[in-house]
Amino acid sequence: MTLEELKNTGRVYLIDKPLTWTSFDVVNKMRYTLCRTYHTKKLKVGHAGTLDPLASGLLIVCAGKETKNIDLYQAREKEYTGTITLGACTPSYDAETEVTSGFPTEHITDQMIHATTKNFIGNIMQRPPVFSALMVDGKRAYQHARSGEQVEMTEREISISEFEITRIQMPEVDFRVVCSKGTYIRSLANDFGEAIGSKAYLSALRRTRIGQFCVSDAMDINAMLEKIANEAEIEQENE
Repeated sequence: MTLEELKNTGRVYLIDKPLTWTSFDVVNKMRYTLCRTYHTKKLKVGHAGTLDPLASGLLIVCAGKETKNIDLYQAREKEYTGTITLGACTPSYDAETEVTSGFPTEHITDQMIHATTKNFIGNIMQRPPVFSALMVDGKRAYQHARSGEQVEMTEREISISEFEITRIQMPEVDFRVVCSKGTYIRSLANDFGEAIGSKAYLSALRRTRIGQFCVSDAMDINAMLEKIANEAEIEQENE
């Protein structure tokens, strides 16, 4: 692919985002490599759906004209797998912030865990986490939260079509969920804990699918960068 084709036609890259990287880390690394490889100072690059630093999995990165389709990719159904830890909670609803433990779990049975998932199937109202990038009064919600300010997050409707428990090893519960755009799996974990008469937080998360795109078809970021460089080199040799 030439630079002109990349800009005018665009391209979609499927990245298996590693833990601790932000989605913007991936985009910035991709933009830097693409610009350097194709000898240009400017190229549009963006991602279709943020993954938190403590989440891994499928990240769709669009370059060139394909960035115009980012909203279309973001709107597609998503699938996640992960782990909910019962009997504890955190302000961020995941392992990013300090854990407070000691909430009751003795009453929780396997049957209860499976039954509770049914409460979240369909169109439901969900309150996003305070530690999120949503804008509240001109600032990111997490900026308010980290400053110790009280933030009121507005509920919004989301849709969950599948919520399956795949392993129970108390206090850990593994799951698979299929959901709509705008769903916060961290909020789902928090709400699940409350619905089962305890507390819970999201201790692991992996995005496995966005629409028809699967993480099994994605590449490690370093492997993708190497592939981009190799493709450009072959293109130059054929000119």
